[in-house]
Amino acid sequence: MKHLKMAVVGCGAHSRAVHGPALQRYAATHGLVRLAACCDLDPASAQRFAREFGFEAAYTDVDQMLDREPFDALLLVVPPEKTCELACRLLDRRISLLMEKPPGMTVEETDRMIDSAERGGVMHMVAVNRRFMPFVRALKDRLVADPALKIQHIDYEFVRVNRRDRDFSTTAFHGIDAVRFIAGSDYETVRFTYQPIPSDGFPASNVFMDGSMASGVTVHLKFLPASGALAERVTVYATDRTYELQMPIFRGIDGAGRLRCLERGAAAEVLSGSGGDGAAMVEASGFYGENAAFLEALSHGKRPEPELAAVRQSVAVTACFRARSAEYRRG
Repeated sequence: MKHLKMAVVGCGAHSRAVHGPALQRYAATHGLVRLAACCDLDPASAQRFAREFGFEAAYTDVDQMLDREPFDALLLVVPPEKTCELACRLLDRRISLLMEKPPGMTVEETDRMIDSAERGGVMHMVAVNRRFMPFVRALKDRLVADPALKIQHIDYEFVRVNRRDRDFSTTAFHGIDAVRFIAGSDYETVRFTYQPIPSDGFPASNVFMDGSMASGVTVHLKFLPASGALAERVTVYATDRTYELQMPIFRGIDGAGRLRCLERGAAAEVLSGSGGDGAAMVEASGFYGENAAFLEALSHGKRPEPELAAVRQSVAVTACFRARSAEYRRG
């Protein structure tokens, strides 16, 4: 197995809350990763991140950091509108890259990053933590374990409290991609409905997506950024069986989460999470899993998943969400 020299670009609140603790824990328990450097435009943020999570050096300039020392792997956590430019520069340097979602604001940006990665044969992965939530993995395992199981419909509820983002699409990307992962299929068509939130000056809208997957499964997704609760819930309807998943979201009403299987009118299986905020939630919410999967793949010389190409359609559907398109159709 290969030892890896790791760097992080972007030391803001999100990195401190989830990626820093995940990398610190992985490095401490596996011994194959050297947390060599971190970088942020704000020197105080970079220094704080290095101090809290055990990185050896802190920088404020990416190029200076890269020119001073080589790295085997890098985690990129920057605003989505900055991801493409920085990712291409890093991929052109042939640095294996884990990048936060969404990987680019448009399909064109995503294709540009794919081209950069393919030119240099660079290992890369998109950090879509819902795919690495243990409960989502448990649901997925159960859906694929029974070849006779026929999924009919998936409901996805994505609700937040007082989210006044002018562009909520970069957060909605989570749900859009999670449905593809759970269904094991691409979207075929999606119809969008936009409902203005009845509040003065609120820039976001409620958004409803009704679609069908290439597999024939129908889906309904609802995004309400100004509801009375913070939660993500998934219901999968199959013949004679229903799965109900309450996702473990930081500060969410469902705590550490729950997965319940209902079969012919009765509860056949119930899995409940344990623990609240902190280290347990970093694992339950998938952030530890995505960092570990990336580093494990690199250390064994394997291609990490999902790569950019695997989330390209999620970017395309999210771009329609952002543009307030009436419909998406698979090209």
